[in-house]
Amino acid sequence: MITFESVTKRYPGGTVAVDQLDLEAPTGKTTVLVGPSGCGKTTSLRMINRMIEPTSGRVLIDGADTSAVSPARLRRGIGYVIQHSGLLPHRTVVDNIATVPLLLGVDRRTARARSLELLERVGLPQEMAKRYPAQLSGGQQQRVGVARALAADPPVMLMDEPFSAVDPVVREQLQNEFLRLQSDLGKTIVFVTHDIDEAVKLGDQIAVMRVGGTLAQVAGPSELLARPVDAFVAGFVGRDRGYRALGFTTVPSSVPVEREETVRLGESLTTARDRLAHGWVLVVDAEDRPQGWLSEHSVRSARDDLVTPDALNLGGTLATVRGSLRELLDAALSSPSGRGVVTDGQGHLLGTISPAAAVRLIEEHGSTAADAAGRGETA
Repeated sequence: MITFESVTKRYPGGTVAVDQLDLEAPTGKTTVLVGPSGCGKTTSLRMINRMIEPTSGRVLIDGADTSAVSPARLRRGIGYVIQHSGLLPHRTVVDNIATVPLLLGVDRRTARARSLELLERVGLPQEMAKRYPAQLSGGQQQRVGVARALAADPPVMLMDEPFSAVDPVVREQLQNEFLRLQSDLGKTIVFVTHDIDEAVKLGDQIAVMRVGGTLAQVAGPSELLARPVDAFVAGFVGRDRGYRALGFTTVPSSVPVEREETVRLGESLTTARDRLAHGWVLVVDAEDRPQGWLSEHSVRSARDDLVTPDALNLGGTLATVRGSLRELLDAALSSPSGRGVVTDGQGHLLGTISPAAAVRLIEEHGSTAADAAGRGETA
């Protein structure tokens, strides 16, 4: 557990970055610090590993005052991931990952073997081990940065906007990878972001900070969305928090999907034309996995006689049974056909659902948090 006890950081000239911060980051959980620019998020994070020294107050890790440990020793026991990965450009990937174990006295062979294991754990092939950072994409560099932070198996990890410098697609991939790793490893993580959606997705608890470095509210994601303590938190979380809150309510197993006519990739366009419903037909592969929608216009204007991938409309998302109500509603609203596609856990088609049916399901099964947030309570 990481504990802030009345921690203040005041710079020469009187600027207060963090003011009397009292906060606990539970063991094995992810605590996200979020708030507008200048609210002291990064300053608070860096006071944990003493990259910034508190002016007053104490920071404790498992009850031990960090000021009683030398900064170098403290940092070797804490993983640290920053926005641009911070890799050493003159070292290969494998040697970058092995940096801290080597500093701790681990022999080179063991450290490199551990590095190769971690490459796979963060979703990179071992063939990348001999590359240099400049030969990697931004997303790959961030994965190596996470692997390096994990190399000494630290109980605590600090992450300072680690995914903000990559494009949205890669960012989502990295977030999903983070969730997978954390479910496996159960580290005590303090994570800084300015993005409330990222905070809600990744955090077990979220600490919202105000400009001036004061704590506005600490709560779990669903609690924060449902019951912001004041207008500042409600405004920062956003007006669509009721929609976000649906992400914490699971789709019931009895989701009322309707049977959808389909055509397989490679089948004739004549078959597709016969199965059009309201101008659209759903295309699946040989294992009944949805691939996209084929419109009546595409059927009539196609030069080929067969259903091909390049003719598909890929708009719309997929919802999975036992996924969230937010995913289900998004699938229904984003589908070009007006019919949201629902799959099982293996990606096989179960059927489709209309926006109206999705809304009725939300009315019947929506969580208390979603209802409260949707009504705007305490806003």
